[in-house]
Amino acid sequence: MTKKRALITGVTGQDGSYLAEFLLEKGYEVIGMVRRSSTINFERIKHIQDRLILASGDLLDHASLIDIIETYRPHEVYNLAAQSFVQTSWTQAIFTGEVTALGVTRLLDAIRLVDPEIRFYQASTSEMFGKAREVPQNEETPFYPRSPYGVAKVYGHWITVNYRESYNMFTVSGICFNHESPRRGHEFVTRKIARAAARIKLGLDKDLHLGNLDAQRDWGYAPDYVRAMWLSLQQDTPQDYVIATGRTHTVRRFAELAFQVVGLDYRDYVVQDARFVRPADVDLLVGDPRKAKEVLGWEATTSFEELVRIMVEAELSNPENA
Repeated sequence: MTKKRALITGVTGQDGSYLAEFLLEKGYEVIGMVRRSSTINFERIKHIQDRLILASGDLLDHASLIDIIETYRPHEVYNLAAQSFVQTSWTQAIFTGEVTALGVTRLLDAIRLVDPEIRFYQASTSEMFGKAREVPQNEETPFYPRSPYGVAKVYGHWITVNYRESYNMFTVSGICFNHESPRRGHEFVTRKIARAAARIKLGLDKDLHLGNLDAQRDWGYAPDYVRAMWLSLQQDTPQDYVIATGRTHTVRRFAELAFQVVGLDYRDYVVQDARFVRPADVDLLVGDPRKAKEVLGWEATTSFEELVRIMVEAELSNPENA
């Protein structure tokens, strides 16, 4: 039996690294696409790097995508690469559109040209719902993005649907709500909070500046979510899925729990700072994961409290990183 091959864009990111681990455990041959960059960071995949095939490519360069697909002939492609930080999308709006929106088209078109039988997963996001029209949000909820990142992801989502319907390709979008882990980037609020709690406990910092403490998010654990990504490509028919816990918590509650892990009261250290408030913020996002449970047999297995504890303890155990 031919060994399954999967191509992961964004393999050096949080989701890419967990997905690569998951697929290797499933017996896949895993190709990770990496950009030629002076700032590339292999930290998240260093423990499995010798088991991966790393291939140079860029979502800005159509020819490089065609070359990778022709060379490695993957059975599955997971597009996890993007300019994925919402705050940065306001200062790099055009770049965000080029990578996060048009990059999806370049990759889909490369697949169409080389081998339209390849199964494709697009990493969509709850930020597409933005100023949510209904609560909770499901696969039929209208999109109302509130940032250049959200707008770009809506384009990526709909072009994935269009290639599915126009070319009869197996293309799937997973509308993932926030999912975190110790591998989350330092610029994201959850990692920022977990890191600050550890640093303050260790005497390395004195306070933590945050923006909107009342923003609510549906937070899950990243390793749970990559399992849903894989499951979505194992079905008989391609469909889109909301991947979420169905429960919501405020940034304030995340901070409260994080500081509790280290035996401190967050109110003594957290400072609200207008610099970290987005031009247009998203107040409440909570997903309805019923379809994922019914069709994929998937549900989140890690609680919010456990997620926060995992993240803070990871920072405490790596003081050089904290």
